[in-house]
Amino acid sequence: MFAIPLIQVLNHPLFEQKQVQVSVKRLDLIHPLIHGNKWYKLKYNLAAAQQQGKTCIETFGGAFSNHIYATAAAGKLFGFQTIGNIRGEEHLPLNPLLRFATTQGMQIRYKDRTTYRQQSKPTAQSNLLENSEHYFLPEGGANELAVKGCQEIAEGLETFDVVCCACGTGSTLAGISAGLPPHTQKIGFAVLKGGNFLYKDIAQWTKATENLQIMTAYHAGGYAKHTSTLLQFIADFKQNFQIPIEYVYTGKLFFGLFDLIQNDFFKPKTNIVVVHTGGVYE
Repeated sequence: MFAIPLIQVLNHPLFEQKQVQVSVKRLDLIHPLIHGNKWYKLKYNLAAAQQQGKTCIETFGGAFSNHIYATAAAGKLFGFQTIGNIRGEEHLPLNPLLRFATTQGMQIRYKDRTTYRQQSKPTAQSNLLENSEHYFLPEGGANELAVKGCQEIAEGLETFDVVCCACGTGSTLAGISAGLPPHTQKIGFAVLKGGNFLYKDIAQWTKATENLQIMTAYHAGGYAKHTSTLLQFIADFKQNFQIPIEYVYTGKLFFGLFDLIQNDFFKPKTNIVVVHTGGVYE
C-alpha cells in the first residue's frame, strides 16, 4: 500500500559551483494521498486508535494544514470517522485542501482562535477521552507516537553530513533527530514566524538535539504566507527538477537551502539530504 521512499540526487550549477552534494528523500511518493511525513506521524496513532476500539479520529489544524488532509484520507482508507477542528472562520468556496477533506467524509468544525487554543491543548483533550469513541490527535498530529513514527524517516540517512526538513510543530524533526547519529547536522526550516520556540518543543520530544539548528528567516511572512520571490522560486524548481513543492512547507525549505548554499553556509564537499514531506500542490 505504501512505497519505499527513494533518495533522488539533484544536479544544479549552484551545487557544482559551491562543491556540495544535494539529494532528496522523496516521502511525497510513498502514497498518492497519505504521503510525506504525515503517514509516519499517523501510523502508530491509527494503530493505537484501533487497539482502543475508537471509531472516530478528531484532530486540529489550520485551513491549510496538510495534517487535516492526510487525516481525512487515512480515516476513509482505514474505516474511521474523522472530525477536523479548523482554526478561524469559514471561507467559501473551500480551498482545495478542505474541499478534499470533506470529500473523504471529514466533518469540518470551525473554531474562533480563543476556543481553538483552549480545545487544542492536550489537557483539554485528555478530559474528553473517558468513555469517548473519539481518538484525539493534537494540532499537526504532534505527539509521542508521531515522533516514534518520524524516527523511521531517518533510515538510510545516516551517511549524510546534513539532514534538512521543514518545521511546523517540530515533531518531525524531533523524530528524525532521534534516529540519526549525534554527529549529523540537523537543520529545520521554520515555516511560521517566531520559530525559535521550536528548540524548546523539540527538546520535549527527544534528547537527541546535538547539532540541531532552526532557520527562522525563511517563513515568507508567516504560516501559509508567500511572496512573489518564493512563488517564482517554486516555479523554477519544478521546471528544473520535476519535483512538486508548495509555498506552505517544502517551497520555503528548498528556498532556504538554496540561499544557505549560495551564501557559503556549508563547507565544500558537504553531502546534504532534504526530506520532502509532501504537501498539497493545487
